[in-house]
Parts: sequence; C-alpha cells; structure tokens
Amino acid sequence: MSAGHRPAPKFPLRLDQVKTAGRSEAVPLLRPQRPLHQAAAERGRATAPIGLGLDSHLVRERMLARLQAEGVRDARVLAAMRAVPRHSFVDTALANQAYEDTSLPIGLGQTISKPSVVARMIELMLAPQPAGTRPRLLEIGSGCGYQAAVLAQLARQVVSIERLRPLYDKARENLAPLNLGNLRLVYGDGRIGHAPNAPYDGIIAAAGGEDIPQPWVDQLAPGGRLVAPMLDARSGGQVLVVIDRHADGSLVRSLHEAVRFVPLKSGTD
Repeated sequence: MSAGHRPAPKFPLRLDQVKTAGRSEAVPLLRPQRPLHQAAAERGRATAPIGLGLDSHLVRERMLARLQAEGVRDARVLAAMRAVPRHSFVDTALANQAYEDTSLPIGLGQTISKPSVVARMIELMLAPQPAGTRPRLLEIGSGCGYQAAVLAQLARQVVSIERLRPLYDKARENLAPLNLGNLRLVYGDGRIGHAPNAPYDGIIAAAGGEDIPQPWVDQLAPGGRLVAPMLDARSGGQVLVVIDRHADGSLVRSLHEAVRFVPLKSGTD
C-alpha cells in the first residue's frame, strides 16, 4: 500500500464518524423524525381553529342572533340556549342542521322543537319569575332530552316526564354526559303530571291536546305559570296557552301565537 493512501475504513462506524468522500468534515446527522417527547409537547400546544365545527362559538352565536331577531330578550334564556350543545341531541346524519331554526325528527313520530319555539316557550314560562331566582319546573314530554337540558340551566330542580320508553332511554343517554344533578327523568304518563314533587313554579308541555289536563293546573304553585300548546276550536289549529296562578289561588288564562306540536296522549308505550 502506497504511503499516499490511507487504509479503507473498517465498518461499522459510529454515525458521527461518517465522512464524505474527499472531505474531512463530518456529515451532519440526519434526523428524519423529531424526538417523541418533542412531538408530544407540540401536540399538547396545538389548538383547534376557532369558528369551525358544531362545537364552535360562532355556530352558537349565530343561533342566538336569530333568536334575538325573532324577539327573544330574556338574558337567562339566551345563556341557557348557548350552554347546551343541540347537535348532541339529534341523529348524526342531521347534526349539521342542529343550529338551524328547524324542528328535526327524533324517531317514533316525534320531533325536537325549533330553537325559536323552545326559547319562546321558556321565556313565557319564566316571565313571572324575578331575575336571580331558581324555580322548580315540570316538563311534559322529554323527547330527546334537549329542552330538559336547557331548563336545567335555569332551575333549582327539573322533573321531565316521557311516556315513550325508547325516547326516555334515548334522553337518558343524551343527557348523561352533561351530568345535570338537578334534572330528574321520569318514565310515565305526562297527562297526570308528577304529584310527588309538586307544586311547580313553571310547567311546560311539548305536546298538545284539546284541553289542559287538570293535574297540571293542580300542580302549579301560586305565582307560577303553565305554558302548553292546545287546540283552538276557532282556528282549528294549535295555539300557545298560558295559565297563571295568582297568589290568592285564582287562575288567569291567555292565548298566544299559533304553534304545531305532536298530539298529547295518555298512558305509556
């Protein structure tokens, strides 16, 4: 071997000893992947883009803007509507319509009411209650559980009754992630109300018949208000009926705008 030639390197070499042919400097070590701990730290710092998806602030605010444009003014109601994820209460295939002002099917011939109707009825029911109070409320017709979740944002206690067992089960499943300790679901006949927890400061119904069942009126507390759809014989359609029980026990009934709800039925299925 001539003096001008170095012996060929023996392998294996350490990576930091690898040199390019004809060059004396070491080749920079290539790192095709970041260290795992660095990647994990960067994932932890990542934030979801604002304004995208059904959980975004902007989606809810657009719904609230529409409610205000339609006349909803009670700040308590608007805050409660903002707090509840309506898309969690409808079928996945319909979730992209959850914050539109439309009713949606929930199975068994039932629907989740339009946000504007939910907000309007709750606002009517709460009108006699001073700001800062936490009333005891009764809901007739739990459905998928959405309105019950909104009511729970406003009340000390909510009792919600559903007569259809599959919907009762669905409401329980939908509500479980919210962990609402002041909400009690009852499987039973809504026409008879729920006397064990009466009287109620407010009663709201999501189904309408030809009359207002007497047990609802009996379970309404002095100073309380009942809001329900009822058939109006003059128009042949449904209207919202409001019944106020005054402190002396007297009742005052008033009729409001036309609505459309599923029929009120007796018994359980």
